Amino acid sequence: MQEYRVALLAIVVENPDAVGELNELLHEYGPYIIGRMGLPYPKRQVNLMSIMLDAPGDVISALSGKVGRLEGVSSKVVYSKLDQREDGE
Repeated sequence: MQEYRVALLAIVVENPDAVGELNELLHEYGPYIIGRMGLPYPKRQVNLMSIMLDAPGDVISALSGKVGRLEGVSSKVVYSKLDQREDGE
């Protein structure tokens, strides 16, 4: 049984050409996403996103790694201290 964790994935997009690939990844991991918020910051020409997840730890790590490998995109995960749940129950 997999242990699910609640986490927040912070994303900074500096390369607007990466947005399409980023959205494809987020769509792929959609079943684990419980919320998302994105804000453009035109003054600094970046977009800031927060993705809230309830997923197995390996899924969260995989998504974060794939996002972080996109050209001009940075990501970081913060995990909740909530007790882990099995199978997302």
